[in-house]
Amino acid sequence: MKAFAALFAALDGTTATNAKVDALAAYLRTAPDDDRLWCVALFSGRRPKRAVTTTRLTEWATELAGIPPWLFTESYSVVGDLAETIAHLLPPPTQTRDLTLTQTIAEVRALAAMDDTTRRARIIALWDALPTDQRLVFNKLLTGGFRLGLSQKLMTRALAMATDTPEADIAHRLMGDWTPDTTTFAALIAGDGTGDLSRPYPFALAHGLEGAPEALGPAADWLAEWKWDGIRGQLVLRGGAHHLWSRGEDLLTDRFPEFAALPDFLPPGTVLDGEIVAWGGAAPLPFAALQTRIARKTLTKKVLADAPAAFLAYDLLEHEGRDLRDASLSDRRALLTALLAPLPAALPLRLSPEVAFTDWAMLAATRATARDATAEGLMLKRRASRYFIGRKVGDWWKWKLDPLTIDAVMIYAQAGHGRRATLYTDFTFAVRDGNGLVPFTKAYSGLTDAEFREITTWVRAHTLQKFGPVRAVPGELVFEIAFEGIQASPRHKSGVALRFPRILRWRRDKKPDQADTLDHLKAMLAQYG
Repeated sequence: MKAFAALFAALDGTTATNAKVDALAAYLRTAPDDDRLWCVALFSGRRPKRAVTTTRLTEWATELAGIPPWLFTESYSVVGDLAETIAHLLPPPTQTRDLTLTQTIAEVRALAAMDDTTRRARIIALWDALPTDQRLVFNKLLTGGFRLGLSQKLMTRALAMATDTPEADIAHRLMGDWTPDTTTFAALIAGDGTGDLSRPYPFALAHGLEGAPEALGPAADWLAEWKWDGIRGQLVLRGGAHHLWSRGEDLLTDRFPEFAALPDFLPPGTVLDGEIVAWGGAAPLPFAALQTRIARKTLTKKVLADAPAAFLAYDLLEHEGRDLRDASLSDRRALLTALLAPLPAALPLRLSPEVAFTDWAMLAATRATARDATAEGLMLKRRASRYFIGRKVGDWWKWKLDPLTIDAVMIYAQAGHGRRATLYTDFTFAVRDGNGLVPFTKAYSGLTDAEFREITTWVRAHTLQKFGPVRAVPGELVFEIAFEGIQASPRHKSGVALRFPRILRWRRDKKPDQADTLDHLKAMLAQYG
């Protein structure tokens, strides 16, 4: 545990990519196999389930620290991280216990079976036996927070360095439904995946196109297709069964029972890359329709009827058990087209069509109609490209529409987390409605650190009320909010919800009475919802 705590501190203490990779690779070279396995699991999202609520942890830590609840709350708002706040406020340990990472995780997992009194005693005993740095990691395991700016790609690179294994092989082996309970470190690194029929491939990702597409070269070298507003996924059909994976490596098979019949129509050893969408019969429905299914624990007949799902396939990664990723996109698309052409039209599986164009000007005109096609813009893929891992500059681009925007007034502010814990960075925005203001969205990204510091000073000087970490402020500052979509929402006072809201810029040139109105917001809902 001491070595893993030192690794955690090293990762948390730098923003340098190479330093993170080197620190993680050094740990993975020397740690015991079971600790190495859990390290990889933790940094790839396979964490123990939370066994205790943050409310209980806060109560117990406040009691042990001997401070009033308001002081703990104020400390938390300054630190910005619950696990770190608890680690620093607890009294010094009176015992010493040398635990490995694996043993610590076993302690955390055992808490789930305990009653509240026993759980409290166990956690307090562990707090009393761990130094501050190890307490922090223990608390992170309890709360489930491991945000260290360490992407799966960086973790994969470090693991490849530590084991002298090709990075592409490591990336593939880390995919799928494995946990430290179902494999060993040696099997994970050396395995070829043949025992896991559900395993998907690492996703190829696109970069955003900032300039004009003419810079990409001849239009004939490129394939264009709609950028659908759904859930990116891989449909894996092997051994007579099907498995549906999201790009975030969530197994969604049970969430979409419509696809259960596909193994009867497609050969085993088929892996499709595509988009899960709610299907309106002839075209995708807005993403809001799909959200009604995602949020439901139980899929009733009505839910399935109101938002039937379809898989829009745009790539073929495996055909009859043969890995096609090194083939050109043109060859993969030709095979995909031939594979899907004879399927019954009633199946929830369709070829995502190419968008025809002869030159870039023609494609630009088509892109302008993307919202009419319930799309976010266009994808541009080089016809000669192989299916690569992660983001590779040059071969795949997403050419999205410019976002929708609205000018809004900030009415609430909350401090951020991590390095921005001392700054107010999370804001609630409102639009005008007569003489009042109606809140309609939250946003927290898009400004510079200098702007956040300036706003923080203003918030502290203009706070009207405090609601825990949230501060109410007068509606005086105007910001331009960008978003990708808008939908009706009875849960919101404004009656609308935005998709991917973020701050585009601080409108210092506008006064509050020049902000947009609720009527304007509803007009946007009627046009784009």
